[in-house]
Amino acid sequence: MKREKEIVIGVDIGGTGTKIGLVDKQGRIIARDESISTKSYESFNGYIDEVGRIINSLAISTGCKENIKGIGVGAPDSNYYTGNIEHAFNLPWKGILPLAGMLSKRCNTGVRVTNDANAAAIGEMRYGAAKGMKNFIVITLGTGVGSGIVINGEVVYGCDGFAGELGHVTMVRGEEGRLCGCGRRGCLEAYCSATGVARTAKEMIEKINEPSLLRDIKEITSRDVYEAACNGDKLALKIFDFTGRMLGEAIADFIAFSSPEAIILFGGLTRAGEYLLKPLKQAVEKNVLHTFKGKTKILLSQLKDSDAAILGASALAWEIE
Repeated sequence: MKREKEIVIGVDIGGTGTKIGLVDKQGRIIARDESISTKSYESFNGYIDEVGRIINSLAISTGCKENIKGIGVGAPDSNYYTGNIEHAFNLPWKGILPLAGMLSKRCNTGVRVTNDANAAAIGEMRYGAAKGMKNFIVITLGTGVGSGIVINGEVVYGCDGFAGELGHVTMVRGEEGRLCGCGRRGCLEAYCSATGVARTAKEMIEKINEPSLLRDIKEITSRDVYEAACNGDKLALKIFDFTGRMLGEAIADFIAFSSPEAIILFGGLTRAGEYLLKPLKQAVEKNVLHTFKGKTKILLSQLKDSDAAILGASALAWEIE
């Protein structure tokens, strides 16, 4: 096999759907499939059979079957060390699932697995905003808040494969903290995720007596808040100000932890742009330890939304020997 022709497979497993792509060394997706509905498979065996079938079909149809170096998978609650998904609460299958081992048998190649935020960090380092960096943190802002921490060019996995859950640092302690999906109270995720923004909107509508476009919406989403902010809605702007300030305060602490060259923001909530970034940067500047002032850049991901998950997962596969 000529190394310049090698390709890798990226698999992004989400609670709703699964994305699969063939990726070359330049980060180009040469074939893809997004037809799998993750939640429609009662059996994990049946699901893996279908993922394996699609991978093999894509590889054969593109003439790349003999050039596959390996498969990288980004999946919720997955363990880099064991290759297992362990007790994922947003997937339809429970317990410990031997993802890497099963997929490796179906496709006859090596498989590396990690969670989606770590995959995003590896993707940014190989293809995106972190090219050339050895110390940075990726914060994923979607339905939840995830993070991938890179120190000296290596992702931090910890002793058990689950290190780096910065979305679950406690921002509001005690009973006043919002209940998080993890079962604890006051986590960053409960405030600065897309769902957290929607919760803030509902709370502010009840507490602040001023006109707002959001008052006419029954089930508010973060997108609704963004669209209202674009129309100059004062309440929507206050929601983003609150969210940005809280995230910025947390990032100031993250900077003290690892002195990163950059914090890279990734995910749907970043589409809010300056509505989120302005208060975030102000909070970082106000709260960061003097030693670190002006040293850490706040960047947005350079990976296209439609490609990011596949590219991030695929980057794992280049590590396979």
